[in-house]
Amino acid sequence: MARHWADFQYEIYLNGMTGRVPRLPTDLTRLEELTERRLGPGPVGYVAGSAGDGSTARANRAALERRRIVPRMLRDVHERDLSVEVLGRALAAPVALAPIGVLSIMHPEAESGAARAAAAHGVPYILSSASSTPIEQVAEAMGDAERWFQLYWSKDREVTRSFLGRARASGFTVLVVTLDTPLLAWRPRDLDQAYLPFLHGVGTANYFSDPAFQAGLAKPPHEDPDAAVLHFVDLFADPGKTWPDLAFLRENWDGPIVLKGVLHPDDALLAAEAGMDGVVVSNHGGRQVAGSIAAADALPGVARAVGERLTVLFDSGVRTGDDVFKALALGAEAVLLGRPYAYGLGLDGRPGVEHVIRCLLAELDLTLALSGHATPKTVGPGDLAGETG
Repeated sequence: MARHWADFQYEIYLNGMTGRVPRLPTDLTRLEELTERRLGPGPVGYVAGSAGDGSTARANRAALERRRIVPRMLRDVHERDLSVEVLGRALAAPVALAPIGVLSIMHPEAESGAARAAAAHGVPYILSSASSTPIEQVAEAMGDAERWFQLYWSKDREVTRSFLGRARASGFTVLVVTLDTPLLAWRPRDLDQAYLPFLHGVGTANYFSDPAFQAGLAKPPHEDPDAAVLHFVDLFADPGKTWPDLAFLRENWDGPIVLKGVLHPDDALLAAEAGMDGVVVSNHGGRQVAGSIAAADALPGVARAVGERLTVLFDSGVRTGDDVFKALALGAEAVLLGRPYAYGLGLDGRPGVEHVIRCLLAELDLTLALSGHATPKTVGPGDLAGETG
């Protein structure tokens, strides 16, 4: 019998018989407000903040909320199975934890805490290039659990090659290449606090521990941290990259490659022509282009263009189980969850991330069942009212 994630609610109710209530809210949309109250303005602003006045982040939420689920009745949903196959990987549910860098600003357990939580529940963890914990350490924390590596595509080919080699050697199976951050966007919450963790050597663990990166320094990072930070800033991103450059990644990575940050169907087609395996329809949670199209509004067009050829994933604005349902209905095969798990980490470390994962999947399980589905595989545009295309 498949695991029923919805049973988490009965666990909560039974705990209530002895006076125990959840340490964190079960409505995951409340976590941001709680984090705002408990953590400093710098870290909170870095995670919660967006480009410009936040219009894209608001549009992401509005685009998901605008679409409404149309439940169907008298369908057998007694036994349910949320498992899916994505990029050749068997997943417990159509959800992965999105790459978020610099997690040590949220909690000392940082990436290792989030990775352990993901591993405990069979959810893939996507490690950011800009993590505060080295690749190898996160891999060790996860055992043999499913893990993917997100690449910020450096100017330095040797650093990129080294990152890919380290990730592969550490058991990371899928490469997620972020395309939408060739430059840091105008982010007023960070600017108003003059807060950029990288300048303090936070979020640079993979770089400072990398032999190819160290080869460009006169002294090791611990001996001259300022020089190491300047070198990092110089090579971190490359606004000169174009589609033909993808060939270099294909030559240096022998697993699936997914391009993150695709919003236009023509870019998705170019990804397919370049031999990529998938795309993530994403606007970086509203952090890069103020005034951008909402990710959920872009999803149906991308899915129509390449859904038969590429794996289509989705992020940006996801907060709840019904958001995941809607993304599946709009054409995604799986969803990457971002900010909510970072808030869970900030509020309660690894247990906080586990709470977020269990709440999200319980709500997804119940939303599927109560809408007439025993599996995510049967969800489609006909399950939504309003705009589906």
